[in-house]
This record gives sequence, C-alpha cells and structure tokens, in this order.
Amino acid sequence: MSKQTADSISIIVPFFNEKDNVAPLVQRMHEVLADFALPWELILVDDGSTDATLEQLHAQRQHFGTHITVVGLQRNFGQTAAMQAGMDQARGSLLVTLDGDLQNDPADIPGMVEELQQRRLDLLVGWRRQRRDTLILRRIPSRIANRLIRKVTGVNLHDYGCSLKVYRASVMRKVRLYGEMHRFIPAWVATTVPPARIGERVVHHNERFSGESKYGISRAFRVILDLLFMWFFMRFRARPGHFFGSIGLFSGTLGSLILLWLGVDKFLFGNDIGTRPLLLVGVVLVIAAIQLLTTGLLAEMLARIYYESANRTAYLIREPDSDEPRVWYTKTASPPDMPQG
Repeated sequence: MSKQTADSISIIVPFFNEKDNVAPLVQRMHEVLADFALPWELILVDDGSTDATLEQLHAQRQHFGTHITVVGLQRNFGQTAAMQAGMDQARGSLLVTLDGDLQNDPADIPGMVEELQQRRLDLLVGWRRQRRDTLILRRIPSRIANRLIRKVTGVNLHDYGCSLKVYRASVMRKVRLYGEMHRFIPAWVATTVPPARIGERVVHHNERFSGESKYGISRAFRVILDLLFMWFFMRFRARPGHFFGSIGLFSGTLGSLILLWLGVDKFLFGNDIGTRPLLLVGVVLVIAAIQLLTTGLLAEMLARIYYESANRTAYLIREPDSDEPRVWYTKTASPPDMPQG
C-alpha cells in the first residue's frame, strides 16, 4: 500500500465489463460523499475488461478530478487480484471496497465508516438482508455457503459474499489476497485480529442496473475447494506437520496392527495369508503412513522457510496507540507513585 494519510478513506471499486455502470456509480459516489467529513479518494480498477470500461473510467477521472485513480490490469486476473491492486494504491487509513455493478449502494459508506470507528472494529462487513437476486441461482447457494463458512471458520457473519466492506488499512497490510480469496476476507482477517473486532451491518442491495452477472452456480464447487484450503491454513499454517503427522500416525498404527494380526495368524496358526485382501490393506496403510509423515516433515521445513526467509513471525502485534519512546529504568529515575495499602 502507498503511504497513508491519517483519518482518510480510500474507496476501491473493481470493474469487469461494466461500461454502462461506470458513470452512474461515480456520479452516485460524489452525490452521497459530497459533504463527507473525512477526505477520500476513489480507486477504480479495470480487471482486463473487453468492452469500453477502461475508457469510461478515464473519462470519469477527467470529469471529476485527480482524486480518482484509474488502475488498468493487463488482463482479467479476477476480482480478488483487482481488489489487491486497488489496495496497493490506497493511501487512506481506512479502506472501502464495493462492486462496480451498482448493486451495492454508496450511500451506505458514511454510516459504515462511522460505525467501524465508534465500535473500534478492524473490519465491518455489509449484510444484504434483502437481496435483489434470483432465488435458485444466487440466494439459496449463498445461504448454504455462508452457513458452511461460518461453521468452518468460526467467524459468525450472515453474508460473506457482500463486497461492501470497510477495513483498517493497518490490518490489510498484514493480509495478501490471492486466487479467489475475496469470499473469505473476514476469515483471513480473523487470522490477524480477534473475531470480536469483526462486525457486520445491514446494507441496501439493489437490482442490477446494467450488464450481466459474472457469477453462476458453478462457483459453488470453487467455494468448497477454497474453504478446504482456508480451514487448513487457519489451523495448520504454522504447524502443518501436525495435520499430516496425525493422519500418518493413525494410518501407520492401523496398518501395523493389521500386519501384526496377520503375522500371528500365519506363524502361530499356520493359515495362508498371501491371498487375503487384508494383507494388501495393511501394506497400503503402512506405506501411506510413511508418505504422510514424510510430507509432514517437508511441510514443516517449508513453513520455517516461509517465516524465516522474509523475517516473518508466528505472531502479530497490534500497532501501538502511543508513539512514546521506550526507556530504561535506572536508580536516578523518579520512581512511579506506588499504590497505598
């Protein structure tokens, strides 16, 4: 991210083939934020659109002024990458993201910013309680996905998929977005801050003004795969050997018991075990255990490289509220007042 300005807002809007929505959204943004108390900037990211979206973004910058920044990606990298590109250009102490299809209402931004500051939150997520989407293709799959994500991540929100969110930039500097992680931003933020500092607020949701939705029922399969990775990363990022090792130990113990029993059956009771399927099962379980334990060791080595190569730590410290320097206590220093009794 760029150098921050204290008490300021950077609003990030990704676009992909939304040429007819650009002008109405930017106009609406200036209408609702004309008397906003804090300074703000607007970062418009074109995610490799194949229509005239990029040209429309530049036209709006020329019309409204240089507080608008246009970022054009060379090809379509996806919504997550577009959000990260906008965050990298942001200068504000608070970040706001929303979709460029006008279904998120910019009028919700001032209230969300105020609530985040009053409640001293690090992330405030919009909740589209009254969604203006189709029931079968959008709302029902979304409800199922939200319930599953809540269960797996432990972050209790009603609407993970709402792009309208307000973040503290200091927190998002510790989170990098890849792949299609925008669906799990609250969960990723929960890896750096307590879930109690993540809240939600009911926001408006409008019907699509123009253009076509970029989401379909096929995204449900990608959500499941991303959720499995999210679950693994949240629990075993610093100790992946525990995940592979526990499965390997279980597999090895079960396989060893099977082979031990077959050995007793062979050498004590004289039964033929060469054609028994249980022999193959025992051998496969032992081999799988060796592979899993080896994978766990390699994963532990990679985790150490991950933390040590870039001087990362396994913990994160909140930014201090005071910039007062640290000092040493000496005999000549005046002792603090001691409590009586």
